[in-house]
Amino acid sequence: MFSHVMIGANNLEASRKFYDAVLGTLGMAPGVMNRDIRYFYRGPKGVFSFTLPIDGQAATPANGGTIGFAAESPEQVMAFHEAGIANGGTTCEDPPGFREGPTGNLFLAYLRDPAGNKICALYRQPN
Repeated sequence: MFSHVMIGANNLEASRKFYDAVLGTLGMAPGVMNRDIRYFYRGPKGVFSFTLPIDGQAATPANGGTIGFAAESPEQVMAFHEAGIANGGTTCEDPPGFREGPTGNLFLAYLRDPAGNKICALYRQPN
């Protein structure tokens, strides 16, 4: 459904360090800078990126928004969370762990990136 997701950042280096670490735990290569204002992370199923806002104003996180990244195991979710905390992120929502939902058991971990954007890693347990 999506070709890419782009979010705002206020500090390119802090965001690059954070996303290189957390996305690295999911097998993504380090981000590639573009036009000196943004980084791209290209995967086989889409692109994630962050940018300094083009209008010159401060980047602000979406209220109620979350960007979810697919993980292959609970251990990968935990590595994502730990890498985020170690690289300038802050934990949010409930602690990492399993949650029961209408579509089955999910293992989730939520973080706020250095600009305050809410992200999560999600592992869907097979039925």
